[in-house]
Amino acid sequence: MKGVTVLGSTGSIGVSTLDVLARHAEQFRVVALTANQDVERMAAQCREHRPAFAVMVDPNAAAQLREQLADMPQRPEILSGVAGLEQVAALPETDYVMAAIVGAAGLRPTLAAAHAGKRVLLANKESLVVAGALLMQAVAASGAELLPIDSEHNAIFQCLPPNFATGLEAVGVERILLTASGGPLREWPLDQLANVTPEQACAHPTWAMGRKISVDSATMMNKGLEVIEACWLFGTDTDHIQVVIHPQSVIHSLVQYQDGSVLAQLGNPDMRTPIAHALAWPKRFASGVAPLDLFSVGRLDFQEPDLARFPCLALAFQAAQTGGTAPAILNAANEIAVAAFLERQIDLPGIAAVVSGTLDALPYETVEGQDVDFLLDVDRRARAQAEQLVRNRGVLA
Repeated sequence: MKGVTVLGSTGSIGVSTLDVLARHAEQFRVVALTANQDVERMAAQCREHRPAFAVMVDPNAAAQLREQLADMPQRPEILSGVAGLEQVAALPETDYVMAAIVGAAGLRPTLAAAHAGKRVLLANKESLVVAGALLMQAVAASGAELLPIDSEHNAIFQCLPPNFATGLEAVGVERILLTASGGPLREWPLDQLANVTPEQACAHPTWAMGRKISVDSATMMNKGLEVIEACWLFGTDTDHIQVVIHPQSVIHSLVQYQDGSVLAQLGNPDMRTPIAHALAWPKRFASGVAPLDLFSVGRLDFQEPDLARFPCLALAFQAAQTGGTAPAILNAANEIAVAAFLERQIDLPGIAAVVSGTLDALPYETVEGQDVDFLLDVDRRARAQAEQLVRNRGVLA
């Protein structure tokens, strides 16, 4: 049996991962579960999946979890803080690590898993956005396996030949076509975007996601971060990546080859598909996802993204092309801006304004030869700058 640690088990990806693992209990055992503050859901998960370890980043939440599980026979060892996350990501009894903590908070435990030579199921795109060079170096040095969980990158992985690491040009790839749903605001009048509420931005038409990622989908920053992630995962650059809006979310991405062939991966929009693919790889097994019914889909539409509607996408391409610390600054500023929007402190267009202002205010530095502490300091400075810009824009409600 393979031991699995789930980083971020109470979030949407973590819940889907546990669903897939439960369907194949004869092949996997849950070694550790981690969360930030959701004590109720973590307690329920511990009782159902019986991990050896449970980590709550918040120390108070860890204390509450101990109380809630006091009557549990063979209660898991309960840890707290980032150190706890790093510890369970590198446990000898862990073979696979699902890296599903949202945001830069997932960076240290993801790196710990890579350094320990685990199979890393990467749902935390920010680890590559903030510290792509460090993560890829850790994977190469330890012999870890890095398998993408984002539906788009997993689709690309499935459409590439096994030897793609020798270089995309060497295996005949012309470009990567990264699909995007366009989110819930794809057809909103531009002059009405300032009136979008958090509830409307989070009402994704095809995917069930957390609030932060849902807002990123509405602004298409999520797709911009995925462009940066794809550059690292597949050893390419933005000149060889095209974003394509595909509202049905049935084609999860495509790879165009030099001979004119285009390979696509299709399926219902359910994250259990890429999760099951990465857990079973190089084999396959059931995910619990219903088969795709092409007759009920009926049609597949495609359009080019409008950068006037989605300025965050343009900012992400700019950061990817600049390199160095620019992607880390972009990500940190976006996390602050999205949180401010969800708290109704800024309007939706204010997200791009805060990100742009932060990119303009901070100098770009090289990351060559730097360590994770340097990158987290860049992250801290970018957050402080973004918070100041949020204050300058004023509270809306």
